[in-house]
Amino acid sequence: MGLLEQLRDKPWEAAAGTVDERFGRRSVEMAAPHVGLRVFLGVATVVFCLSIIVYADRMTYGDWSVLPEPWVLWLNTAMLILSSIGLHWAQLSASRGQIDRVRDGLLIGGVFAFMFLAGQLYVSQQLVAQGYYAASNPANSFFYMLTALHAVHLFGGLVAWGRTILKVWQGVKVSDVRMTVEMCAIYWHFLLVVWFVLFGLLLFT
Repeated sequence: MGLLEQLRDKPWEAAAGTVDERFGRRSVEMAAPHVGLRVFLGVATVVFCLSIIVYADRMTYGDWSVLPEPWVLWLNTAMLILSSIGLHWAQLSASRGQIDRVRDGLLIGGVFAFMFLAGQLYVSQQLVAQGYYAASNPANSFFYMLTALHAVHLFGGLVAWGRTILKVWQGVKVSDVRMTVEMCAIYWHFLLVVWFVLFGLLLFT
């Protein structure tokens, strides 16, 4: 091979072809959404951790006044647990190729997620009705801020859930939604863990 041919040679194209032959172009492309989800979860974790650190530091000031413990928060926690179980069931069903159970799991997860959000809104309205305004005490402000931050993340997950269940309802194959269902389940489990931390923080402090 002459010098001119060596300069024109593109070894990266040959390497790319080798990767496609060994692993398949589809598998390489499917890895991108998982990477994106992990990056997003990492950023969300940092946001929640910083909020918790500021919360813990602000508690040490003398003007901090603890809110009452709304019993509905326990019910809301149960709703979120059931929602996460529904998404986990959908994920397992997708891996087994059971599209009907995937639809059922998604429905269960979505319904309980909406019930959780409705319950959180109800708690906020009840606290406001009792005079616990956000501006009246730092503890009130942090309660509304942390619960709203978590609710916004869950609502964002419901957008992806809605697109997924719409595809399932239209009769697509399990292989076309398996990865999306898996990512929704992972996201729901993440939000459940975050809520456990936030609920424990709000409950015991």
